Amino acid sequence: MVKWFLGQSVLQSSWDQVFAAFWQRYPNPYSKHVLTEDLVHREVTPDQKVLSLRLLTKTSRMTRWAERLFPAKFAHSVYILEDSVVDPQNQTMTTFTWNVNHVRLMVEFGLARFKSNVTKTVKGFEYILAKKQGEAPSKTLAETAKESKEKAKETALAATGKTKDLASKAATNQQQQQLV
Repeated sequence: MVKWFLGQSVLQSSWDQVFAAFWQRYPNPYSKHVLTEDLVHREVTPDQKVLSLRLLTKTSRMTRWAERLFPAKFAHSVYILEDSVVDPQNQTMTTFTWNVNHVRLMVEFGLARFKSNVTKTVKGFEYILAKKQGEAPSKTLAETAKESKEKAKETALAATGKTKDLASKAATNQQQQQLV
């Protein structure tokens, strides 16, 4: 049984910027699980397409029951082949990726995680592209969560202060009403 996922992205940047950013997309804050990327083969075809084969090493946390079945080193390293075809004349890039190890586990359990990782890959790619264009990259999820947590603390402190003020005013009003 083979499972597959098709994802397409349209990036609002020039072809040259997208092409250059693609090869520089790791490391980025969205794909910290990517450990290495190695070029295995590259060639330019007679019709000027660039064919590349790369090997990516990633970490991947397996489910607990799967971790018991595999040695620790094996269970946490995932090898991915990335096959790409770049057509500069038509300004298209097509990539195919597949797992070299954990294939059976991926077929059974990994499609949802793969889709999640593809989303992170696209966000990371957009992050690198924004940096190359001199723009402020969008914030990572961790940065956004940290800012939200800080804002929540500030709001809670402000609410506590207002609550104390209202309680103090209410007590003062109550004392004044008792005097009357």
